[in-house]
Amino acid sequence: MDDSPGQGRERLRFSVLGPVRAWRGETPLAAGSPQQRALLAALLLRGGRTATAPELVDALWGDEPPHAALAALRTYASRLRKALGDDAAALVSESGGYAIRSLDGRPLDLDHDHAEQHAAEAEKAKAAGDRGRARELLDAALAQWDGEPLAGLAGPYADTQRTRLDEWRLTLLETRLELDLEVGCHAEAVSELTALTAAHPLRERLRELLMLALYRSGRQAEALAVYADTRRLLDKELAVEPCASLSELQQRILRADPELDAPVIVSFDANTSGPAVVRPQQLPATVADFTGRAAFVSELGDQLATAEGSVMAVSALTGIGGVGKTTLAVHVAHTARDHFPDGQLYVDLQGAGHNPSEPVAVLGAFLRALGTPDASIPDGLAERSALYRSTLAGRRVLALLDNARDASQVRPLLPGTEGCAALVTSRARMNDLAGAHLIDLDVMSPEEALSLFTRIVGEERVTSERQAAMAVVGACGFLPLAIRIAASRLAARRTWTVSILARKLADERRRLDELRAGDLAVKATFELGYGQLEPQQARAFRLLGLADGPDISLAAAAAILDLDLDAAEELLESLVDTSLLESAAPGRYRYHDLVRLYARACAERDEQPPSERDAAMSRLLDFYSATAANMYVLERPGDRLVDHMEATAFPGLEFADRTTALEWLFSEAGCLLSCARQCEGPTTLRRAADLLLLTKDLAESGADALQYEQAGVSLLAAAQKAGEQHAQARIHTALAYARTLSGRLNDADENAKSAMLLGLAVEDPFSSSYAPNDRGIIANAQRRHDDAEAYLGQALAAFRSDGNRSSEASALCNLSRVHLDTGRVASAIQLAEEGIAIYRELGATRRLANGMYALALAYTQDNRLDEATAQLAAALAIFQDSRQRFWEGMTNYRMAEVDLAARQPAAAANHAEQALAALRGIGGESRRASALTTLGRALNDIGHTGRARVCWQEALVIFERLGLPESAVVQELLVPVVVA
Repeated sequence: MDDSPGQGRERLRFSVLGPVRAWRGETPLAAGSPQQRALLAALLLRGGRTATAPELVDALWGDEPPHAALAALRTYASRLRKALGDDAAALVSESGGYAIRSLDGRPLDLDHDHAEQHAAEAEKAKAAGDRGRARELLDAALAQWDGEPLAGLAGPYADTQRTRLDEWRLTLLETRLELDLEVGCHAEAVSELTALTAAHPLRERLRELLMLALYRSGRQAEALAVYADTRRLLDKELAVEPCASLSELQQRILRADPELDAPVIVSFDANTSGPAVVRPQQLPATVADFTGRAAFVSELGDQLATAEGSVMAVSALTGIGGVGKTTLAVHVAHTARDHFPDGQLYVDLQGAGHNPSEPVAVLGAFLRALGTPDASIPDGLAERSALYRSTLAGRRVLALLDNARDASQVRPLLPGTEGCAALVTSRARMNDLAGAHLIDLDVMSPEEALSLFTRIVGEERVTSERQAAMAVVGACGFLPLAIRIAASRLAARRTWTVSILARKLADERRRLDELRAGDLAVKATFELGYGQLEPQQARAFRLLGLADGPDISLAAAAAILDLDLDAAEELLESLVDTSLLESAAPGRYRYHDLVRLYARACAERDEQPPSERDAAMSRLLDFYSATAANMYVLERPGDRLVDHMEATAFPGLEFADRTTALEWLFSEAGCLLSCARQCEGPTTLRRAADLLLLTKDLAESGADALQYEQAGVSLLAAAQKAGEQHAQARIHTALAYARTLSGRLNDADENAKSAMLLGLAVEDPFSSSYAPNDRGIIANAQRRHDDAEAYLGQALAAFRSDGNRSSEASALCNLSRVHLDTGRVASAIQLAEEGIAIYRELGATRRLANGMYALALAYTQDNRLDEATAQLAAALAIFQDSRQRFWEGMTNYRMAEVDLAARQPAAAANHAEQALAALRGIGGESRRASALTTLGRALNDIGHTGRARVCWQEALVIFERLGLPESAVVQELLVPVVVA
């Protein structure tokens, strides 16, 4: 056993980047009086070196030590040893002085030393170009601070060290913020930089970073206003002009220097835990039996290699469906990966289908994959495309744009900078895609086709029947997709000869001889593959093709097929083996678009009785609705929507917790909304409307808000055409909610009005109670307070009559807002508290946040600012956990208002900036203008008057365009700024 000092015991650890403290393991030790702690700090900051008695006396007392300074010093040292207990030997006396040293030979466990180590490693990572790792290490270094360094200690040494440590922290912060801008996190950096420039107004580097962050966020006028404010301040305080770098940045902003748009980003380590995924690897797997196309592989490879030069390389592959465009492009992309070390992007643009992907949505996905947070992604196509190009500047990234509709769909997705490349596949020739290297991909040569067939079937079987094999690939029209399907069928039939396959394929061709040559080959191959399926396989093939979603999960497929998971998986994997179905990812499946069309045609032709098609989609709708209902119950316990749903015959998934449920909702968003839009028939309309209501969280998330509204509009048109009033009422309710969130209050009110009238007409307890609640929210926002109170009273009575406790709490909180806006603060607080009590009773975590939000507004009006802040902080954490970007933004906005009321303008500016970032693309223009107004107030209070004016001017334009009375308030705010 080792009995040496320090062995077998918990280590001592110390802190100086905050209060001076000591612990043994997790147990705090008494560090004593301020002077005793000052001695401890002086020793800790010497890195184990001995401090002489005179040096320590000078550190503690400076030029005026007490008469018995040495005796006092010895007393403090003795007390420190006593406080250290069994580790007293760590305080060493030698050479007439003292030192603190580790007992186990390892470095001291001191926060200061940890910060130094993290900072040094960050510098190395930055020099190596690993900005992700550098940011992570700098955050770790900054996390060592816990308030003011050496807090509460007096004396010249403590004062000097405190100044040094504060300056060091600011330097680390500046470096971290520089890296933030380099990796595209400019929107997030704005809020932090605004607060820092308020706290350190004369620090020009912070002002420079703020200008750059604002400019990259599309806020050029504010960036220039920061310069004007800085120049005015420096002249007033120091009678100097801004530094050269700040003045140069202003000039570059004025001339819109393109280099300012382009953060120079290089790859992060794949294990970096920073917020940005900077090296996406999105290419689909290449096929193991890729065959032929050698000339095209070489030509495309050479073209992509030119991306390392001075231009962006764009290659566009054109050909008929099934000719192998995607397979070739994916193979070439994998071959060229070494030329694009910063990542490869991939998207199926679904150009051959009925609903091609919108470029604005694709850009959002690409930007997220490149590490851009949602809050930094702008709304419009042009803005997203510009940010995409800026994010890629200085990087070497390949974008594979598969299955494009036309050049107009592709143009916004092109990287546009040297070092990058785009590889495009399309059935339409891209003649109008400027600068593109165009390749027309024809069918395979007979030799290539035979080689592909041989690789799949096996050399032995083909060699003995070469002539029959040539007949097979000829019958397939030398199309790779057709050859692959035919060969997969033969490979699975060991008793067949190649000649048998050739005869069967010839028969199919004769039966389909009215088709065009290209279609003939594909259709004949599909018919052969389909015709050889077992009955259960053929049924699965037909029914799975009915669903419109981008892919389908195993559980959803099991619902369509009315099978258990194991049986469904076995069946689906057998279809994958035939090449008729693709495995997109573990547990997820998809069709080639040609195969999907063929599967649907087979379903229309062969599915007997025809009602089975409707039954399959009905089961899918039931599965999604039942699963969404299980999610909804976890999110909104006590809400009666699930009790008023149309009955579902197929069960859904169960979830262990809210987090898993929300993961399912957001991962299946595309499939859910596609299913709702697809189920517009008379027997499914009501359930589709229910699905829309059950997934209303998608309207709040921001990412899926537009698709949610589009699904509602499509369903409403179908319900109106069918005269289905019950469904109309519920769809109007869903649209009222979505449009209220987006700030389109007049449209929302029309929807809510229709929902209320229709709900009463068909005696639907859901629509007839929710619609007046929505109308009350809208009326209050439009300052029609009497109407609001009447509607909310009606909703409250309806909810209580229905036993809908959760919605009763919602109506109480909404009524609290009306009372607050009409000066009844005490009753507003009481109503919000009643709502919160119900939410707590129900365990409604997500809705509890809305109650806290309402109570915080009342507390703010009642000048109970600390309580308001506490409520808003708790609500914000819940909204963030629930991915509710709309409410996250609104809560930050309200926190900014509280900060202003508490005369904390720097904090207000920080929260207002976060509100603007979160509400980007959602919430509507009026909410953005309100946040800008509050931001302007905060900036004005911290002396950033020029930037405040810019915010108010932008807010004024919005308010005047919308015809809102807030414009008069903003005009008044602008006057004193002009006079000043």
